[in-house]
Amino acid sequence: MMPADNHTLFDPVTYILTGIPGTEESHDWISIPFCLMYIATLFGNSLLLFIILTEQSLHEPMYLFISMLAAADLLLSTTTVPKMLALFWFRAGEISFAGCLTQMFFIHVSFIAESAILLAMAFDRYVATCDPLRYTSVLTKSVIGKMGLAVVTRSFCIIFPLIFLVKQLKFCRTNLLPHNYCDYVGVARLACDDITVSVWYGVAVALFVIGLDAVLIAVSYGLILKAVFRLPSKDARLKALRTCSSHVCVILMFYVPSFFSHFAHRFGHIIPGYILILLANLYVLIPPMFNPIVYAVTTKEILKRVINLFYRCCSRSFLL
Repeated sequence: MMPADNHTLFDPVTYILTGIPGTEESHDWISIPFCLMYIATLFGNSLLLFIILTEQSLHEPMYLFISMLAAADLLLSTTTVPKMLALFWFRAGEISFAGCLTQMFFIHVSFIAESAILLAMAFDRYVATCDPLRYTSVLTKSVIGKMGLAVVTRSFCIIFPLIFLVKQLKFCRTNLLPHNYCDYVGVARLACDDITVSVWYGVAVALFVIGLDAVLIAVSYGLILKAVFRLPSKDARLKALRTCSSHVCVILMFYVPSFFSHFAHRFGHIIPGYILILLANLYVLIPPMFNPIVYAVTTKEILKRVINLFYRCCSRSFLL
């Protein structure tokens, strides 16, 4: 698959994911935390979805948004981690060009969707805190359904041109991809074409889409804090802050690794490659694993139902 001449054009039928450069001898050890985090992600998000979907009392806007986030987390993790583990355990780094584009598409669609869901959750908390009397009339199930459809549509419309730009590139170097999943920047850098348009489109998505979402979320929580500190009683203020604390934790876990990874790539010439790839793995592994933990621990209604579910399961096991 590797071209004999650096100037010979070829169609990359198959890519070879090489893993994390410089850590090849440690892949078996690296796979252990990756596998444990993936198991925790599958279990936590599936449990969260099961509880929210089966408990009629949790069919409220906040919990429906949490279920959307859990679904996006499952998609993001399942799109990437199984292939990573196959690479680490069996050295199965081969992936077709179509498969690589598909993986790239779902990674970025999930990421853009999560950003939009977090923005919707910030709006939900804003209405609940600043205009509670209109909460149920503003965030009806019909409105939430339309917001969910808008999230999916926006994600597709933003990412499809990115995949189209990569598909149009001509490759003449190598099919060895120094990464453990198909990253947009990594694949584009293997091309011999001018990738200025592709790079600037990626920058525009990061700054004007993800960045705008982050700014709007920050504005929402600024208004929420302003409203919270106007509440007359201390107990009311503490209750409102506790309700928002879980969302703030999830937002920080999502945006901090992603922005840190994005800006690290801009200085890739002075940062070791394995550091860049480990940073790129942070937003694929960390938020999907910790999001259900944060909501289960900080949201009393969800924690209560998790405890009840485990109690029933343990009781049945004991009786058997």
